[in-house]
Amino acid sequence: MRRLLQAACLVLASCSVAAGASDACLSRGTGDLGIVVERTSGSLQVVDTTRHVELFRIEGLGDLSHASAVFSRDARYAYVFGRDGGLSKVDLLCGRLVKRVVQAGNSIGGAISQDGRLVAVGNYSPGGVRIFDAETLDPVADLPATVEGGAASKVVGVVDAPGQRFVYSLFEAGEVRVADLHNPAQPAVTRFPGAGANPYDALITPDGRYYIVGLFGEDGLSVLDLWNLSGGLERILPGYGRGERPLPVYKMPHLEGWAMAGDRAFLPAVGHHQLLVVERDSWRELGRVAVHGQPVFAVVRPDGRQVWVNFALPDNDTVQVIDTQSLMVIHTLKPGKGVMHLEFSPRGEEVWLSVRDQNEVQVYDTEDFTLKARLPAEAPSGIFFTARAHRIGL
Repeated sequence: MRRLLQAACLVLASCSVAAGASDACLSRGTGDLGIVVERTSGSLQVVDTTRHVELFRIEGLGDLSHASAVFSRDARYAYVFGRDGGLSKVDLLCGRLVKRVVQAGNSIGGAISQDGRLVAVGNYSPGGVRIFDAETLDPVADLPATVEGGAASKVVGVVDAPGQRFVYSLFEAGEVRVADLHNPAQPAVTRFPGAGANPYDALITPDGRYYIVGLFGEDGLSVLDLWNLSGGLERILPGYGRGERPLPVYKMPHLEGWAMAGDRAFLPAVGHHQLLVVERDSWRELGRVAVHGQPVFAVVRPDGRQVWVNFALPDNDTVQVIDTQSLMVIHTLKPGKGVMHLEFSPRGEEVWLSVRDQNEVQVYDTEDFTLKARLPAEAPSGIFFTARAHRIGL
């Protein structure tokens, strides 16, 4: 009975906080908080990942159809990048929108600097990267992305890197750029042409050394060693689809959700029902894992033992679990239509899945694959936990 009363009090407390979000702030730590993006309503939920409850629901964030987020160093604030060019700063403890600026016509994610003082946003339209003060969201710098003839290029794959740098790719130009922001008033930008045809996304390894670019216009990827910039870009896996007819691509895989387990990377193969297993440093292919559909996210459990994969249409009702030691699919789940995103708890005992078409988030045990909780959400997509505040590239 005592436990039931405690649970009831917790639910009532979370409901009252949500209702009075504008004038009530929580007095607690932020280490087990996170956000769930509600893509169609321009809103997000602040969630307690220990107790599996919603704390706040925050509205007015614009077009969140492809939203992503990063966190301040103290993990109190989330910076949300909307598809409509909106950059929003959200207070997780008070459940309120601190400030929102519409800085472009169409944007596609961003990053926060190594020292936590700068936020960078990558833009499709008008192209380029814009830098903002993390405290005030005031503009600090503008990094245009132009191609031959002066036309603007879409920017993708914006990540933070050690050395107070941002790294990003130019879709039309097939180019990678590294921006040093030690002096935000005079950013130093280094260009690396020859990345390949139509970079669509990119990632940085967890140690901040390698920036890896996925290509939509051709097979293969490109790698930039940020410890040895003089070596320039290196092309890797140029023939992984050679001799095979690629399937129609219904949704591009997200490389920022890639899996790095020990000295191996698990990368989605564009247009194929496969994950590529690649040796780090040499970047040679070690093998392939056949999976249920075209991978969208391939996400590694924090201990590196499992990779969880979701898929594009028509297979977006399925999630598969791969054992990184045997390279075998060890479990298949059917959470429901529209599995959009996966996020592990900081130590990996749970994984949260957004199931858009069922308007809910599902929480699974990663050891026995049992369903532990369901949380209602309006067409959820991205799930982001504050543990990302202390990880490079996330």
